[in-house]
Amino acid sequence: MHAKQILGQSLLIGREAVSVPKGYLAVYVGQRQKKRYVVPVSFLNQPLFRDLLRKAEEEFGFDHPMGGLTIPCTEDTFIALTSWLSQS
Repeated sequence: MHAKQILGQSLLIGREAVSVPKGYLAVYVGQRQKKRYVVPVSFLNQPLFRDLLRKAEEEFGFDHPMGGLTIPCTEDTFIALTSWLSQS
């Protein structure tokens, strides 16, 4: 399965994001320009994903003006990690 299918990269309509389906959460990833991804909440049970969330809390806090969490890593790293988690 392709990583972007698994991650469910969200669509933006104008300035308003399409709502997040039940059982998923929106996260923002990237160094300069943040890209929005929708990931399964089951990732919250994964130690590697929780490590990313701890780093996010330290760097950004959990209040994001666009309604999701900001993950402090590159997009490539995030896609590799979440693809691996999806296969586990």
